[in-house]
Amino acid sequence: MKDLDDQAIIKELKIDAKGLGIPTGAADTFIKKAISDALKNLQKKSIVTELDVKKAIIKELKKYHADLAYVFENRDKII
Repeated sequence: MKDLDDQAIIKELKIDAKGLGIPTGAADTFIKKAISDALKNLQKKSIVTELDVKKAIIKELKKYHADLAYVFENRDKII
């Protein structure tokens, strides 16, 4: 879990949230809670891949803001 670049993920999510028009305070709260909960869930696994981390964050983000989760999930994909 030490290899996880929290700041890069947070930065991406903040950019996505701003693009969706989510107020900064709300976005910060959603992002912090989603990442925190995702990391708690991943502590049970002995081997964690980057894909595992992304899926866990998406799962948690869906609880707070489905559109933000969708944008994060489909980042860098041609739609």
